[in-house]
Amino acid sequence: MQRAAAGLAAACADLLGRVYGSRVVLLVGSGDNGGDALYAGARLARRGAGVTAVLLAPERAHAGGLAALRRAGGTVAAPGAGEELIERADLVLDGIVGIGGKGGLRPDAAPLAAAAERARAAVVAVDLPSGVDADTGEVRGAAVRADLTVTFGTHKPGLLIDPAREHAGSVRLVDIGLELPAEPELEALQHADVARLLPAPAAESDKYRRGVVGVAAGSARYPGAAVLAVSGALRGGAGAVRYVGPARDAVIARFPEALVSDRGPRRAGRVQAWVVGPGAGDDGRAVAEVLTADVPVLIDADGLRLADRGLVRARTAPTLLTPHAGEAAALLGVDREEVEGARLASARELAARYGATVLLKGSTTLVADAAGGAVRVNPTGTPWLATAGSGDVLSGLAGSLLAAGLPARDAGSVAAYLHGLAGRLAADGAPVSAHDVAEAIPGAWRDVVRG
Repeated sequence: MQRAAAGLAAACADLLGRVYGSRVVLLVGSGDNGGDALYAGARLARRGAGVTAVLLAPERAHAGGLAALRRAGGTVAAPGAGEELIERADLVLDGIVGIGGKGGLRPDAAPLAAAAERARAAVVAVDLPSGVDADTGEVRGAAVRADLTVTFGTHKPGLLIDPAREHAGSVRLVDIGLELPAEPELEALQHADVARLLPAPAAESDKYRRGVVGVAAGSARYPGAAVLAVSGALRGGAGAVRYVGPARDAVIARFPEALVSDRGPRRAGRVQAWVVGPGAGDDGRAVAEVLTADVPVLIDADGLRLADRGLVRARTAPTLLTPHAGEAAALLGVDREEVEGARLASARELAARYGATVLLKGSTTLVADAAGGAVRVNPTGTPWLATAGSGDVLSGLAGSLLAAGLPARDAGSVAAYLHGLAGRLAADGAPVSAHDVAEAIPGAWRDVVRG
């Protein structure tokens, strides 16, 4: 607890800039998070801050932490005075609930969280924001919104997955000597991890040894989806891209290097993986043909709606589904809000139900495998990626990585990472188009390889 308090106090001091004379309010519950807040408050008080603890359960407050705060010159207030104190504070330290909290804040704590959100004070959460679910990232009621979360030992799933992630603000990890789990529930790849997974041609490689990805996409109504899917595929590491579909002329006009055909997937020539569905409209023939292919298949967009679900489950070759929340809700037979509120559970359920790897797109992109194990959460991206056609680029990119030989879980994870990084590079704080994102993929790739 002293290690946690030291790291917490240091983070608060960094955020305040000037500790002496600052006004700090501690929101203290009955658990160890409350004790961490009290000990950190004592350290700040010894540096000249005016520290007041608001005790939500005075009879169960951490005795040692409370004594340390009082010895350092800190004071204690009843919950009824909390909102007024928060309004005048420079920093609010949230130690209301720990990792065992479920179902949102209790009625006596919710007004304090609301006051902290209204106030101009910086809000720092102890380990995780009170009211969020540490294990799932769900928020089922009132919860604290922090500017900074100081977490201990290891990242909790709730700090990485929306909607809880947006409550956490920036996250700082403090090592307090805990023994970490051998098999984590979540993984977040970093540059070095992605660099190890990226396909690289050998000296003897030719375009066919590097893999050929087939793209069955687009329609008379949505030719642009085909163009964007091919643009992502051309930048994903495969040696060649075969396009099949009614947008043949649009694709060849933009990408003369693509191998185009209008004879259907079965007669398009050999491929090592298929991407099917972007912009397909209501024509399910290509989707049905692709599902019978004995190669990895990525199903996106209209393909998710058109695919025979029995055929998807019966496939023996790898299958990668790439729905957004609305498409995932349709596949699961639930409301979109349920998927958005329980992203981790939804991704796992989809993977198990369809016997496939699932890349659930959104503000937090998750990759779950039917075999279970750690779900991968993508750490890259930008809100500017929420633009028409961005998902088509991602599908082409992931399909190309499948054709280059990556397993479905790795292909989805690496594609999401590169796509998110390319979005950041392309946007640089301004709106971008899907075409801009595709153009930035080589730069993202080089950035990862160079570390």
